[in-house]
Amino acid sequence: MLKVAKFGGSSLADSQQFAQVRRIVQSDPDRMCVVVSAAGKRSKGDSKITDLLYLTQAHRKYGVSYDDIFSLIEQRCYDIRTELGLSFDLESEFSRLRAELKGDIDVDYLVSRGEFITAHLMSEYLGYSFVDAADCIFFNYDGKINYEKTYQAIADAALKTPRFVLPGFYGALPNGRIHTMPRGGSDITGSIAANALDADIYENWTDVSGILMADPKVVSNPKPIPFITYDELRELSYMGASVLQEESILPVKEKNIPLNIRNTNRPEDKGTMILESIDDDSGNQHLLTGIAGRKNFTVLTIYQKHISTDTRIIRKTLEMLQACNVEVQHITLGVDSFNVVVPTSEAGDKIYDIISEIKTELNPDGIKMDDNIALIASVGRRMVSVPGSSARLFGALGANKINIRMIAQGSEEISIIVGVDNKDFERTIRTLYDGFMDGEADYEKA
Repeated sequence: MLKVAKFGGSSLADSQQFAQVRRIVQSDPDRMCVVVSAAGKRSKGDSKITDLLYLTQAHRKYGVSYDDIFSLIEQRCYDIRTELGLSFDLESEFSRLRAELKGDIDVDYLVSRGEFITAHLMSEYLGYSFVDAADCIFFNYDGKINYEKTYQAIADAALKTPRFVLPGFYGALPNGRIHTMPRGGSDITGSIAANALDADIYENWTDVSGILMADPKVVSNPKPIPFITYDELRELSYMGASVLQEESILPVKEKNIPLNIRNTNRPEDKGTMILESIDDDSGNQHLLTGIAGRKNFTVLTIYQKHISTDTRIIRKTLEMLQACNVEVQHITLGVDSFNVVVPTSEAGDKIYDIISEIKTELNPDGIKMDDNIALIASVGRRMVSVPGSSARLFGALGANKINIRMIAQGSEEISIIVGVDNKDFERTIRTLYDGFMDGEADYEKA
C-alpha cells in the first residue's frame, strides 16, 4: 500500500508540530510521499509564513522597510531548525533571498520559499529526500497545470527516491519561472501526487477531525461526517461549506482514490473518508450527510403563461444575466413561472436594469424580486432511497414556523435546497440538524 500524506500550515507551525508530523509519518511505513505547506500560525494572533512573505513584497513594492518582517520569517525558521537539531543551510537561503529582494524578485518565487524551506527542514527531519515542486509540477503559460507532464515527472521522481517530501503550492512555467497556485494550493499538489503515484489513500492532515455535519458557528458541537461521497462533498462545498477546492479533489476522484481528512493533533480520530461511492453499511446511518448554506441571495420570479412549453423567455433572461456578469445559482421552473436565484452582491444595482430590460424586450406577464434570501442545502445520498425524506424535512421546518420561500432539488436527488429569509438562516440549519441528527435512531426503527 502507498499513502500520500499532505500536512497543512497549522500542522507545521513550530518544532512541536514538526515532531507530531514525524510521529504520524513514522507510525505507518506506507506514508511514502509527504506534501507540506509553509509553516502556519502558532497561535490566534500569529501570522503564517506565506502571509509574511506577501507582506514583505507589499512593503518592498511601496518603498517601505520590510526588514523587520523578513527578520520574523528568518527567526521562525531558525527556531525550528535549532529546536529540532537540523543542519539545513538557512543562512545561505536567506542571504540569497535578501539579495534578490533588492532587485526585481518575482512575487511568486518569493512566496513559494515558505513551502520550499519548510519542505527542506521536514525532509531532513524525516530522513526523506527533498523533491522540488519546480522540477515536477508543470504549468502552461495560461496558468493551467500540464497534468500529463506533471504526473510523469512525479512518478519518475518516486522511482529514483521512493520516500520523499514535496513542497506544495507552486510549480514551474515552461520557461522555468516559479508559478504559484491559489491559496490552499498544497491540497492540489497532494491530490496530484496521489494520482501520479496511484496511491491507495490520499491523507489530508489539518487542524480538524474531518468534515462536520454543520457549521460549528451555527450548531453547537456538530457531529463529524465519517464517510461522504465526492458528489455529496461538491454539493456541500457549492453551498458554502468550508471544505476542499474542487481542483484539489479532481485528480484523486479521477482514479477513485479515497481521500481521508485527518487531524494532526488527534491522529487517533479516523476523520472523514471521501469516496466515489459508499455502501449503506459503511457505518454512517444518518439520513442526512451534512447541511450547508449561504445568505444574501436575490430571487427573480418571472411570470408567463405556458412558460414550460416556450422556454425562449428563460433563455433570454439567462443571457441578460450573463451579459451583466451575474452568476445564476439556481433555476426552478413551474407551469406559468420560473425563479432565477443570483447572489445579491453580484447583482447590486444592476438588477434594476436587468428587470427593466426583461420587461422591455420579453414583455412577461409579471416579474417580482425578493432579496435577503438565504439558501440552505440538506445533502444526503440516502434520501433518494428512504421514503418520506422530503416530508420529514418540510415537516420539521413547518413545525418550527419557518416560512419556505423556494425549493430546489438536484436531478440526482442527493440534496434538497430551501430558500428562507436571511433572519431564519441559523434557525433553519439548527432545526434541520436537530430534526435529523437527534432522534435519528428512532426514525430508523420506524
